Amino acid sequence: MALSGKHVRHLRSLAHHLKPSIIIGKTDVNDGVVEQANAALEAHELIKCSVLDTSSLDAREAADILAERCHAEVIQVIGRKFSLYRESKRDDIEHITLP
Repeated sequence: MALSGKHVRHLRSLAHHLKPSIIIGKTDVNDGVVEQANAALEAHELIKCSVLDTSSLDAREAADILAERCHAEVIQVIGRKFSLYRESKRDDIEHITLP
Protein backbone atom coordinates (compact mmCIF):
# COMPACT_ATOMS: atom_id res chain seq x y z
CA MET A 1 0.00 0.00 0.00
CA ALA A 2 1.58 3.26 -1.11
CA LEU A 3 1.09 6.11 1.33
CA SER A 4 0.84 9.69 0.15
CA GLY A 5 2.89 12.49 1.71
CA LYS A 6 -0.18 13.68 3.60
CA HIS A 7 -0.69 10.21 5.08
CA VAL A 8 2.97 9.94 6.11
CA ARG A 9 2.88 13.35 7.82
CA HIS A 10 -0.25 12.37 9.73
CA LEU A 11 1.26 9.04 10.83
CA ARG A 12 4.52 10.75 11.86
CA SER A 13 2.56 13.11 14.11
CA LEU A 14 0.78 10.14 15.73
CA ALA A 15 4.02 8.16 16.15
CA HIS A 16 5.84 11.06 17.82
CA HIS A 17 4.22 10.37 21.20
CA LEU A 18 4.65 6.59 21.16
CA LYS A 19 7.19 4.74 23.26
CA PRO A 20 9.22 2.01 21.50
CA SER A 21 7.38 -1.30 21.74
CA ILE A 22 9.94 -3.37 19.78
CA ILE A 23 13.61 -3.40 20.78
CA ILE A 24 16.20 -4.72 18.33
CA GLY A 25 19.39 -5.87 20.06
CA LYS A 26 22.44 -7.99 19.31
CA THR A 27 20.41 -10.74 17.59
CA ASP A 28 19.24 -8.15 15.02
CA VAL A 29 15.95 -8.84 13.18
CA ASN A 30 15.22 -12.49 13.99
CA ASP A 31 12.00 -14.50 13.86
CA GLY A 32 11.04 -13.52 17.41
CA VAL A 33 11.29 -9.81 16.63
CA VAL A 34 9.22 -10.30 13.47
CA GLU A 35 6.54 -12.18 15.45
CA GLN A 36 6.40 -9.41 18.07
CA ALA A 37 6.21 -6.73 15.39
CA ASN A 38 3.42 -8.54 13.52
CA ALA A 39 1.41 -8.90 16.72
CA ALA A 40 1.94 -5.24 17.64
CA LEU A 41 1.03 -4.06 14.13
CA GLU A 42 -2.18 -6.11 14.18
CA ALA A 43 -3.11 -4.68 17.58
CA HIS A 44 -2.09 -1.05 17.04
CA GLU A 45 -1.37 -0.47 13.29
CA LEU A 46 1.40 2.03 14.17
CA ILE A 47 4.45 1.07 16.23
CA LYS A 48 7.75 2.60 17.21
CA CYS A 49 10.91 0.48 17.35
CA SER A 50 14.32 1.10 18.87
CA VAL A 51 17.73 -0.26 17.82
CA LEU A 52 20.25 -0.81 20.60
CA ASP A 53 23.97 -0.03 20.29
CA THR A 54 24.73 -3.76 20.48
CA SER A 55 22.97 -4.40 17.16
CA SER A 56 25.11 -4.74 14.05
CA LEU A 57 22.42 -2.91 12.06
CA ASP A 58 21.78 0.80 11.95
CA ALA A 59 18.20 2.05 12.30
CA ARG A 60 17.58 2.44 8.54
CA GLU A 61 18.75 -1.12 7.77
CA ALA A 62 16.70 -2.57 10.63
CA ALA A 63 13.62 -0.59 9.57
CA ASP A 64 13.88 -1.77 5.97
CA ILE A 65 14.42 -5.42 6.93
CA LEU A 66 11.62 -5.47 9.51
CA ALA A 67 9.19 -3.62 7.24
CA GLU A 68 9.86 -6.07 4.41
CA ARG A 69 9.39 -9.11 6.63
CA CYS A 70 6.19 -7.69 8.20
CA HIS A 71 4.78 -6.25 4.95
CA ALA A 72 4.64 -2.80 6.59
CA GLU A 73 5.59 0.74 5.59
CA VAL A 74 8.50 2.64 7.14
CA ILE A 75 7.09 5.97 8.32
CA GLN A 76 10.14 7.64 9.80
CA VAL A 77 13.70 6.92 10.93
CA ILE A 78 15.31 9.27 13.45
CA GLY A 79 18.54 8.37 15.22
CA ARG A 80 18.13 4.84 16.58
CA LYS A 81 14.32 4.81 16.44
CA PHE A 82 11.89 4.16 13.60
CA SER A 83 8.14 3.85 13.08
CA LEU A 84 6.22 1.27 11.06
CA TYR A 85 2.61 1.26 9.84
CA ARG A 86 0.40 -1.54 8.53
CA GLU A 87 -3.37 -1.53 8.35
CA SER A 88 -4.82 -4.16 10.66
CA LYS A 89 -7.33 -6.76 9.55
CA ARG A 90 -8.89 -6.97 13.02
CA ASP A 91 -12.35 -5.53 13.60
CA ASP A 92 -12.10 -5.23 17.39
CA ILE A 93 -9.58 -2.36 17.41
CA GLU A 94 -9.87 1.32 16.66
CA HIS A 95 -8.38 1.81 13.21
CA ILE A 96 -6.28 4.85 12.29
CA THR A 97 -8.17 7.02 9.84
CA LEU A 98 -5.91 8.56 7.22
CA PRO A 99 -6.83 12.00 5.88
